[in-house]
Amino acid sequence: MQLKNPILGLCQQAKFMLSAAKVDQCPDDAGFEVAFAGRSNAGKSSALNTLTHANLARTSKTPGRTQLLNFFLLDDDRRLVDLPGYGYAKVPIPLKQHWQRHLEAYLGSRESLKGVVLLMDVRHPMTEFDTMMLDWTVASGMPMHILLTKADKLTHGAAKNTLLKVQSQIRKSWGEGVTIQLFSAPKRQGLEEAYRTLANWLELEDKAQQ
Repeated sequence: MQLKNPILGLCQQAKFMLSAAKVDQCPDDAGFEVAFAGRSNAGKSSALNTLTHANLARTSKTPGRTQLLNFFLLDDDRRLVDLPGYGYAKVPIPLKQHWQRHLEAYLGSRESLKGVVLLMDVRHPMTEFDTMMLDWTVASGMPMHILLTKADKLTHGAAKNTLLKVQSQIRKSWGEGVTIQLFSAPKRQGLEEAYRTLANWLELEDKAQQ
């Protein structure tokens, strides 16, 4: 339980920093960043808002409204990044291509990026986008933690079965380095596990033990 306190405090004081349409508009590449990625209907904004106890990320009935890289400041050295939703939004093809190009540029060049949280709807996991993200993170050696969101939409047994099935699939195809859990924003399910991962990537473990 000690580990929870520093990351919880930082998340509760999270504030919007800036939005970037291109990599060269991002903040200085220093410190620690954790990026949140997922299809446009995976519940990414709701998860971010639940983790930060705020309404930082814009939620919408129309998926795909996040068209920029949105940076949220935790402290002088640490940030959360809301990446553009992908693959579902009803937007013109050139705009989708713009998102993909700059998303790949960010993921491939950002030295301060310490890990990627990939969100999947527990009812529709392992889409083409999800496998693309898994391929990239494993190939680049980037840590990844998966939130199977909207777990409250299934019975406990069905959600657990999906978790075990996806976990097995990932271990078989991508190895042991990717971690995964169930998550529900409305029920606040899975917060502790998610906070532990964030604290590790943002190097808050030592602070928790002081």
